This record gives sequence, structure tokens and C-alpha cells, in this order.
Amino acid sequence: MSDDQLLASGKALPLMEDFYTLQGEGFHTGRPAYFTRIGGCDVGCSWCDVKESWNAKLWPLTNTDEIVSRINSCVAKSVVVTGGEPLMYPLDYLCDELKKRNIKTFLETSGSHPLSGQWDWICLSPKKYKPPLNEIYTKADELKVIIQSKGDFDWAEKNAERMSEDCVLYLQPEWSKRNDIMEPIIDYAMKNPKWQVSLQSHKYMGIP
Repeated sequence: MSDDQLLASGKALPLMEDFYTLQGEGFHTGRPAYFTRIGGCDVGCSWCDVKESWNAKLWPLTNTDEIVSRINSCVAKSVVVTGGEPLMYPLDYLCDELKKRNIKTFLETSGSHPLSGQWDWICLSPKKYKPPLNEIYTKADELKVIIQSKGDFDWAEKNAERMSEDCVLYLQPEWSKRNDIMEPIIDYAMKNPKWQVSLQSHKYMGIP
């Protein structure tokens, strides 16, 4: 197959990095998991701390079977697939192979591309620059909205209205603004207790 055919079939993906660590944000904070970061993103968040992931051409096109083998070697038997924006690529083959090995699959996505793959947990982190597709809202288990300024609370509520009833709702301070925005987030969550606060705990722990 050509590179284009491999990408279209999901048999290869531009792998930026992969490593074993603890989940640092949201519902599964503190849970050991293998992280697989796929290169390529067309959302372009100003605060993104992995801007080097945006250009997929910078990262080696890696055989998906090799990616699965590396995930399967991890004692945790769970993987977080993140990016970049992983849904830029078809992820059915990846997930099919992971499920054959009884590996739990967790997805981090902006929801801006069609959903593919089989997921035990979907974390939706919507971005104003390229909003989620309609299909993702009721399928997400967790909504994580990054709060950079007080105006972002309205964006958070607009997205929360579209989630399923059992979706867990999080407000997360944008890291560079955390000292300024933390107090308003705490105040907002206490006045609107459907929301919880998510922190980037991995940065406090000094782990990737």
C-alpha cells in the first residue's frame, strides 16, 4: 500500500510520541495508562502545549500493528489516544486490534472530525475555533472545557446543554492563566454544582 492508502485504512498513523504515565486531567486523573499521541491538528488552540504536534508530516508514519504492540506491552492494559486531533484519521482498525487484546480505550478529542473507533471513554474538549460535530455530543462521557477568560463560561454552558444527562462536566483552567482564572472557576463551580474542576495534575507532579 502507498502511504495515502495506509492512512485511509488506518493501518498506519503519524505517531508523535507514546509513553507510560498517569492520566493527569479530568475523570480518570491519577489512573495509570499508556499515552499514544497522534500527530496532526487543524484546530490550532493558542494555548496548546504541544503545538509541534500540529504538522503531521513531521512525525513518522508508523504501522498501526507496531503501535498496538507497544500499547499491549504496557502493564496497565489501557491507552489514552490523543493528539493533535486523533479523529483526523480512521481509528477503527486501531481499536479493533486493541479490543482483541482486552485493552481499555480512552479518547481525547475536540470532536471536530467524524467519530471512529470503539471507546470505553470519550473526553470531549470543545474548541471555539473549530466546534464539535453534532454527532459527538451525546456519545461523550466527559466534557472538559478549557477556561481562559470569564467569557468562556458561556461557551461551557452552550456545550453542556448538548451533552447526555450522565456526562461528567469539567471546567479546567488554561495553564498559563491559572493564577488569574482559578478563583473565578472555583466561584462558578460552587454556584453551579453540576460542574467540577479539573486540574493539569501531571504538570504539578512533573510527569509527562
